[in-house]
Amino acid sequence: MLKKLLTLLVATLLATATWAAVDVNTATEAELDGIKGIGPGLSGRILQERQNAPFKDWADFIGRVGGVGNKSAVNFSKEGLTVNGKKYSAAAAAKAEAKKQQEAQQLPHRRPQSPWRR
Repeated sequence: MLKKLLTLLVATLLATATWAAVDVNTATEAELDGIKGIGPGLSGRILQERQNAPFKDWADFIGRVGGVGNKSAVNFSKEGLTVNGKKYSAAAAAKAEAKKQQEAQQLPHRRPQSPWRR
């Protein structure tokens, strides 16, 4: 009897964990707000950016949504947030960092002005 009860409990927990996944490309504002660390402001920015185009991967998500970095992406993923069904990984972090560096290199570099020059 105890074995059956334990099996039922484990099956219920696994089913709950499966249902807990929220994909950023299909989630409603309420579902995004249900993720720990995402409030109304951030969910609004996510939905606004998603209207432009769906998120391709975590690097795209981090790069396009202000206020989301590697640390928060790790936390969101632990809470069940996915991008195209995928959880956040270290490879996504490296890709996001490379994308940021590439964008920084594309910005025009200006030589600092001398304070003595008018």
